[in-house]
Amino acid sequence: MSSTSGGQAAQQTADTSASAGAADRLGLTRGMVVQELGWDSDADESLRESIMDGIDADMVDGEYGNVVDTVVLWWREDDGDLVDGLVDALTDLVGGGTIWLLTPRVGRSGAIDPADISEGAPIAGLSQTTTATVSKEWAATRLEAPKTVS
Repeated sequence: MSSTSGGQAAQQTADTSASAGAADRLGLTRGMVVQELGWDSDADESLRESIMDGIDADMVDGEYGNVVDTVVLWWREDDGDLVDGLVDALTDLVGGGTIWLLTPRVGRSGAIDPADISEGAPIAGLSQTTTATVSKEWAATRLEAPKTVS
């Protein structure tokens, strides 16, 4: 038995389980309507599947046209102005809802400077609360929208 092949299998298992509980770590539960924006071929498919398993439904896209509980926004350095992207993500979000900003982890291609998120969120009218590693390549930053006054 080789320790190198076991090490590789153990790493794959660790990467899979990091994505497997992502819906729980993101506070996403069965029945929530989650909108996904900014998907591209570099998105983590295991993470996406974990989210869809957690909500027991497919995520909706930008054409959904109704309110959503949460937005999952994939964003990379070359995607343009972050504030504009965050404002666009608010379009269908229910008052008090959450945007999970998924960005490449620090040191990865397309990574966003954490200061850009800290500075951009309030300009877009959002409060930054938490940051979590959700997969080998992606980090998630929780941004909360203001509650709607009734």
